[in-house]
Amino acid sequence: MNAEAVNPASPGPVPPAATGAVTPAPRRKARPRIDLRRLGRAALLGSATRSRGLPDAIGHVVEAHRAHHPDADLDPLRRAYVLAESSHRGQMRKSGEPYITHPLAVTLILAELGAETTTLTASLLHDTVEDTEVTLDQVGEQFGAEVRYLVDGVTKLEKVDYGAAAEPETFRKMLLATGNDVRVMSIKLADRLHNMRTLGVMRREKQERIAKVTRDVLIPLAERLGVQALKSELEDLVFAVMHPEEYAHTRELVQENAARADDPLAAVADEVRGVLREADIQAEVLIRPRHFVSVHRVSRKRGTLRGADFGRLLVLVQEDADCYAVLGELHTCMTPVVSEFKDFIAVPKFNLYQSLHTAVARAEDGQVVEVLIRTHQMHKVAEAGVVALGNPYAPPAEEQSAGDGERADPTRPGWLSRLLDWQRGAPDPDTFWSTLREDLAQDREITVFRPDGGTLGLPDGATCVDAAYAQYGEDAHATIGARVNGRLAPMSTVLRDGDTVQLLMGQDPASEPSREWLEHAHTPAARIAIQRRLAAHPEAAPEAQEPPRGPAAPEPQAHPDAPR
Repeated sequence: MNAEAVNPASPGPVPPAATGAVTPAPRRKARPRIDLRRLGRAALLGSATRSRGLPDAIGHVVEAHRAHHPDADLDPLRRAYVLAESSHRGQMRKSGEPYITHPLAVTLILAELGAETTTLTASLLHDTVEDTEVTLDQVGEQFGAEVRYLVDGVTKLEKVDYGAAAEPETFRKMLLATGNDVRVMSIKLADRLHNMRTLGVMRREKQERIAKVTRDVLIPLAERLGVQALKSELEDLVFAVMHPEEYAHTRELVQENAARADDPLAAVADEVRGVLREADIQAEVLIRPRHFVSVHRVSRKRGTLRGADFGRLLVLVQEDADCYAVLGELHTCMTPVVSEFKDFIAVPKFNLYQSLHTAVARAEDGQVVEVLIRTHQMHKVAEAGVVALGNPYAPPAEEQSAGDGERADPTRPGWLSRLLDWQRGAPDPDTFWSTLREDLAQDREITVFRPDGGTLGLPDGATCVDAAYAQYGEDAHATIGARVNGRLAPMSTVLRDGDTVQLLMGQDPASEPSREWLEHAHTPAARIAIQRRLAAHPEAAPEAQEPPRGPAAPEPQAHPDAPR
């Protein structure tokens, strides 16, 4: 049984507005968020049945699910709940609640994010194989191979030690189960969120251990999967455990600001609505409060907080073109802060995130108000990430591999694709583990441009070596130099956001990378490719080569695939 599930009292109640919860789509009426921490045993385990044959206990799950999927077949949910409730009957959480409250809460979290029926079915059953006498074969017989696969993946993840002492090969195998179907990690993240919400009465040292693992591994995973709603609340809950005094101070600041009579964000929101109305642009303008960790970061950066620092404006429109129309009107009618502009629509983040970021200054007092502009679909993906994509991963039945669990997945987000490439290329499990940990520690990505207008997403601190392997894979062994913003540059050059990089390639396909490149490689793809090549040809690796310089130097030949 999951040892992390305890008391329904969280380490510090977080106001819903600060948790990063998903904003309801404008096409449906706003529903009050259900807080399973405060629902009583009778509400969860009521014996009456609803008109559609669903137990009252999952009525909230069904309501949230139908809001995103009005035509969903609810029969699998009904059957999964009946099996889960009967299997967990008699099991209790450390708080004294029936254990079934945990899978129900996890499933509700996913339903609110818009997960499809198969994910919710597996979520209801995610602890049955580990904690009850239900077998994977029984799950497969009653709910099909897909649900069986998800439940098996979550069960394996439950056995992983995510701490520093985790055995690398075990972690590699378990994480690969997630890589084959990202919904496994979606369920795991929701599972951890509910356990973090209910961490209150554990011993202090155990709270800190769980919070540290959540901070070091699961929050970065949530970031890379784009599940911002889960990431934000997990950050706040970890903040409450790891830094209780700073959390309490930040919470007090948020409450004091909420009690203010004047709200500069509301005034600017009204002004923006007026500007867009005059321009005949259909848009929804919302005030989006910052979650606690975000407020804390801003306070450390700026010192004394002003009213506009406690939130941002969110402008939702229908089409991509409308985003730029809104931006044009704001920058025309209000005072823009040019340094704050970022276009994540033209150049999306690695985790699928798309939005325009800008900021405008209030004429009255000079307060700077940040503005996010995106379509409703972009907002859904920004909040729920891969959960909002439904199930784009399952190929037609005849294409699935019957024996090894591998699945064709052309739509898997880029980071998970790279994850599978790393594990295949890593010479040993320790290398895979260390490169994964380093990648998870990266919290900022830059975008560099190729001469043909294409882009490469790289971690902050990446060099021309990393750009070469990101663009050409193992063909990058033949790289002999680079141009950065039109000028010849060594391969060790650290790239900046917005740089243009042209890679200069030799003609010998048997070229070997320089050993010194390992010192300048920051991405797992580059380091693993270089290490593997050098291990295969230990005597052949040349020393670092600098590109030819001066007007009389011969021009290196471009790679056949390079832009001309």
